[in-house]
Amino acid sequence: MSRTVPTASEFVRIEIEASVATIRIDRPKMNPLSIEVQDALGEAARLVSADDEVAAVVLYGGEKVFAAGADIKEMQRMSYTDMVQRAAVIQECFSAVARIPKPVVAAIEGYALGAGNELALCADFRVAAEDAKLGQPEILLGVIPGAGGTQRLARLVGPSRAKDLVFTGRQIDAAEAREMGMVDEVVPSGQAYARALEMVQRYVHGPAFALRAAKEAIDRGLDNDLETGLAIEAMQFAGVFATKDREIGMTSFVKEGPGKASFEGR
Repeated sequence: MSRTVPTASEFVRIEIEASVATIRIDRPKMNPLSIEVQDALGEAARLVSADDEVAAVVLYGGEKVFAAGADIKEMQRMSYTDMVQRAAVIQECFSAVARIPKPVVAAIEGYALGAGNELALCADFRVAAEDAKLGQPEILLGVIPGAGGTQRLARLVGPSRAKDLVFTGRQIDAAEAREMGMVDEVVPSGQAYARALEMVQRYVHGPAFALRAAKEAIDRGLDNDLETGLAIEAMQFAGVFATKDREIGMTSFVKEGPGKASFEGR
């Protein structure tokens, strides 16, 4: 049975079905990520993180556009001091999405530009329609990415490619994004959401705490040196030995061989 979880904004809602939560942006016409929407995305991330029914998450902006960027008219009115106060909040909202302790896939149709692309970068995986357009065009407005674009993009595709996109503000198509590693799969137009749902199904009945531990070890490890990353991995590896799923998985392997365990998510 499906259910909808409202957020503080009418433009962001959570739809949960079969243990998969879709965080849906729906702000006509191009899903501009206003302050209201940014805050609601952070709220949605915290809600799905805390919901034990949710095993995986899809970020989706609809059939026509993922999100074409921040609300420029709103930003135009903001002063330096306004943005000093707001910039950290924007980043925290997006980081809440990146920290969802469950597998997250962004389903990209149409434009994913500026803050829209930065939101997609917060996912673990990205699937894009073949006619999608991605990029960080902030430089064309005389500013730079401010919701993680200079950091997450460089970590994903390397500093030279990130600098090319950030310095020029150019838009790239899904094929180029796939070639440089910004997106993981390219599908026919209109199929991104269906493919994202298909991708997350493999995690629905998985060992939830092991998946959580793996995500945290990888993400936190990448932000540190190798020695620190290995220490994080060791801690997470030892921690999952306290879970019921570890007992189920190893018992099943010994008795029946690999890949036959029925995990309980605890």
